[in-house]
This record gives sequence, C-alpha cells and structure tokens, in this order.
Amino acid sequence: MHRAQLHDRLGSDHAEGRLDGKYLIATSDPHISSEDAALGYKSLLEAGRGFRDLKSSLLLRPVFHRLEHRIRAHVLLCWLALLLTRVAERRTGMTWHRIATELGRIHAVTLTGTAGTAVHTTPLTSTQAGILRDCQVTPPPRITALDPA
Repeated sequence: MHRAQLHDRLGSDHAEGRLDGKYLIATSDPHISSEDAALGYKSLLEAGRGFRDLKSSLLLRPVFHRLEHRIRAHVLLCWLALLLTRVAERRTGMTWHRIATELGRIHAVTLTGTAGTAVHTTPLTSTQAGILRDCQVTPPPRITALDPA
C-alpha cells in the first residue's frame, strides 16, 4: 500500500504516526495467542540470521567435499560453531563480530635473544578478560614456551 493510500485510509497524520514502529503479524491458526505469534515470528528471524551466519561468517559454503559423510561432518561442525557463537553472544551481551575482533587482538609474541627464546601472549585488556570470564574460558598463560640458549 502506498503512503498516500495509507494516509487516505487512516485519515490523519496523527493516526499514521501511531502506527510507526508497529508490525502486523498474521496467522492462519485462530487459536494461537498474540504472544505466541510474535514469539514464532521472532524465532523465524533468529533462524534466518543463523542461516545467514552459517553461509557468511562460518563459511558453510562452498563445500568442497564429495563424500556424504564428509559433507555431513562439515555441516555439523558449522552448526556447532554457530551454537558456540550464540552462546558467546548471550553470555557477553556482545555481537560475534565484536567478540571475534577483541579476541583476535590477542597475539603470541616470540622474543629471541642471547639468553634464548620465549613465547608469550600479549597482555589482556579488560574487555578481553571479561569476554573470557563470561564464556568461562581460562585465559592463556603469559609465557607459553621458554627455550634457553
């Protein structure tokens, strides 16, 4: 329906303004409650987001496998990755993009000198430490390898 037709139908800008931000959800089941219909619609949006994430962020496709058991394993691993991203998002209150960006800034640094080689991780920021804490993941040790000369 065009805006002009909607305006004619409602009769005033005030009535049109009252509908801003509202959604119309229709169902063919006359016995379903409004709350259940809205919850079903919200779940549908979440499912759509999950499939988009599977195809883009988690690289479900393209699948280069030819054997059925390998394709099934690939899809299962992608589904598990999606599940873990949703758990992390809910526990931290952050988007997966932000979580991945923050944790991607943690690096293992190799220092080599006359005394030998040491590998240590960069210090965690408060945001990184909070993500790991909320997800119940043990932070990496500061020194991961020490090889005296």
